[in-house]
Amino acid sequence: QAPLVESGGGLVKTGDSLRLSCAASGNIFNNYQMAWFRQAPGKEREFVASISSSSRYTNYAKFAKGRFTISKDNDKNTAYLQMNNLIPEDTATYYCAADRVIGTFDRPGGNGVDYWGQGTAVTVSS
Repeated sequence: QAPLVESGGGLVKTGDSLRLSCAASGNIFNNYQMAWFRQAPGKEREFVASISSSSRYTNYAKFAKGRFTISKDNDKNTAYLQMNNLIPEDTATYYCAADRVIGTFDRPGGNGVDYWGQGTAVTVSS
């Protein structure tokens, strides 16, 4: 089983909402910090949001604040990214990531992150 498996992407219209899911193995879910990144066509991968293993701390990219919410469900070993009020600029492939050190997510493009999911595509039409 892949360590991180994303789901929930799709085609939506401007103003719609989507919730992305990232199912993780128990070891990763309990011991690693988790994050979401995204990569739009022709652009570098960028940080979206992160959450500590305890769920106590969260961090968001400027564009995500107020619209996106990262969370974890301990019973399901799953992390989520709730995205509201989507705009065409949010169109990208979204990747779940996990690392022991939350500071790793600050590196450009998440370079060096321990685990990546396969990505789930989000397309927002105008």
